[in-house]
Amino acid sequence: MEDVRDRSHRLNRASGIARHGRLPRHRPFGTVAKVLSGVVAVALVSSFSVAAIAAKQVTDDLGDGVQIQGQPSVAAKGESLSAYQGGFNMLVVGTDNDPAQGTQYGERDATLNDVNILLHVSADHTNATAVSIPRDLVTPIPACEKPDGSGTTPAMAAQPINDAWGEGGLNCVVQTVQGLTGLDVQYSAAVSFNGVIEMSNAIGGVPVCVASPIKDRYTGLDLPAGTTTLQGSQALEFLRTRHGVGDGSDLGRISSQQVFLSSLLRTVKSNETLTSPATLYKLARAAASNMQLSQSLNDVGTMVQMGRALQDLPLDQVNFVQYPGDTGGTGVYAGKVQPTQSLADELFAKIKADQSFSLGEGSTGIGSEAAPDAPPTDASPSSDATAPTGQAAPPSSAASSPSSSGETAAPSAPATSDTIDGLQGQSAAQETCSKAFGS
Repeated sequence: MEDVRDRSHRLNRASGIARHGRLPRHRPFGTVAKVLSGVVAVALVSSFSVAAIAAKQVTDDLGDGVQIQGQPSVAAKGESLSAYQGGFNMLVVGTDNDPAQGTQYGERDATLNDVNILLHVSADHTNATAVSIPRDLVTPIPACEKPDGSGTTPAMAAQPINDAWGEGGLNCVVQTVQGLTGLDVQYSAAVSFNGVIEMSNAIGGVPVCVASPIKDRYTGLDLPAGTTTLQGSQALEFLRTRHGVGDGSDLGRISSQQVFLSSLLRTVKSNETLTSPATLYKLARAAASNMQLSQSLNDVGTMVQMGRALQDLPLDQVNFVQYPGDTGGTGVYAGKVQPTQSLADELFAKIKADQSFSLGEGSTGIGSEAAPDAPPTDASPSSDATAPTGQAAPPSSAASSPSSSGETAAPSAPATSDTIDGLQGQSAAQETCSKAFGS
């Protein structure tokens, strides 16, 4: 297999400098963008009232949209308050080296898409799945149009997925993810590091449970056991930490970050975020000023419609999962993540059919575990977002009226609750705690 191509055409690297950073203490820990991507996904689908609160200012923040191969430019929809018709797929990418941020997160010799979260919402708006794709997952990267319009980059047979951004920006990441998953990605967004601080502040912080004290000298994170409401720089430290959780790997960090993302979604739904114009405005401005959107998504009206479609989505029907894969492979997979193809096929068959599913016992992964005294996942959690577990939500409400008349929608298959054993992740209703490294 032709797996590696000389990419010296893309950038000039100083000799002796590690690809992921010059000094360990200055490494930006690219997977902080994982959190950014998850936060943006939640913000985009939650802020359905943004049209009523200074939509013009938010629109100005968005700037020009990114043209994606195979997607026509679309006219702005305006501030429609109707629900989005049908289902959709949205890819949120976190880059690790935004030039606008200077060197405050360390100096890097390349920009990588270290975070890739694909959100699928069913056509009847009764279930959703967010798939985190590990940054070192090996996959083909197709030929991509260059951002400057000067041609296309050569296709590569087997590369870590986080090389895609360097080949062609957001467009190339979308093309790569479409090839990997077999899904049509209608919407996409790229997020910068600064977004996690601004957006966590905008909603007043996210309560996160840790099973035992977490200390990470690389990020400066120092958390006691129990629940702490994280915002600002502390939220950034938690989402950056790899050495502090699980087995010290990126796979452990993904499952730990899902603790944050599930609590974030419960917090947004259980507090006054969705009914507070001031909070929605701050959240929308924080998101819009720290990301670039595909032309298909670069419209406030579209975001409003997506949020309206999901406002009643039951939390126990929202799954955060990791793309199936493992380490320990050989050849092109040495030191990387090798896809577990049979499990991936099972996962994406469910997604394509719009079928709901549950996860097997012990699914939370190596970076998290079930919270002590957590209610059963099918129980209705408390509506107090600051309860001792720090992870609560209101009772799940009925889903919005089914609709599949959108341009990209297809009739939804009957909902099921089949279990996918071996898949790592959790539902948004599931209360979990991050596990400290070595625990």
